[in-house]
Amino acid sequence: MTHAMLKGANVPLDATAVRAVLRWTPGPGIPNVDASALVVGADGRVRSDEDFVFYNYVRHPSGFVRKLPMKRVPEGSTDTIVADLTSLDRSVDRVVIAASLDGEAFEGATFAHVRDLCILLYDATAAGAEPLAMFDVKPETGEETAVICGEVYRRGDGWKFRAVGQGYPTGLVGLATQFGVSVDESESPDIPEPSSGPASPASAPPVPAPAQEPVTQAVPPTAAPGQPYPQPPAQPAYGYPHAAPPPPQGQPAYGYPQPASNQPAYGYPQPAAAAAHAPDPNFRLPPMGPQFIRG
Repeated sequence: MTHAMLKGANVPLDATAVRAVLRWTPGPGIPNVDASALVVGADGRVRSDEDFVFYNYVRHPSGFVRKLPMKRVPEGSTDTIVADLTSLDRSVDRVVIAASLDGEAFEGATFAHVRDLCILLYDATAAGAEPLAMFDVKPETGEETAVICGEVYRRGDGWKFRAVGQGYPTGLVGLATQFGVSVDESESPDIPEPSSGPASPASAPPVPAPAQEPVTQAVPPTAAPGQPYPQPPAQPAYGYPHAAPPPPQGQPAYGYPQPASNQPAYGYPQPAAAAAHAPDPNFRLPPMGPQFIRG
């Protein structure tokens, strides 16, 4: 049986885990509603900023309070908070269920623009069961940008649900601050966004030129002072003229003129020794024979 509740009423809960569903009727010009939860202690304040569960922080560190994705159902749009009551730490006194508006899509919107907003509380362990409680959330001034829809709180060893319906004109930030959450938008770090375009020449680091392999040039090597001129390799470079390699000591270089040596250089005439050209003082021409006398 579903309890239709009025503002300020409460109902005991037998469920060990609950699902608080915010539901509204979508349409043109109607902003979406974001559900959030504040896990507070007996002093009515959060124990740390991690006790604030909302669209940017959808899971409490304990895992026992979490936000589900927004959904579209036949009755309208929904946004949901789930809380495992029996697993929560004993220092937790209440789980406050709040609603705020998507101000990015509808700037200047208030809860006066939202139609048929209500909170439905379900037993999270019973699939397909009817809501345990239902409360219609109505704005009182028309300037509300955040609303506490209800709260689940301890009573002795058990839990109860209370319909609250308290509005705030300061949005989710103002509501969270009231419960001790440290919210300072001016201190948010500036994170540079990656640029999709090419970097400017002033900011881009210099790109080194690709390394090129050295080109071998046919330049004769130079000899160091006091060193013999380096010789080409002993093997011929086929198809190209090349310098003749020096012959080994005592070996003939066949096919090339050689200086005078004791051994003949086969195939080529060799220069005679200088003594071979000196005149012989004892040389005499032979007497002319009768073949040279004119008759």
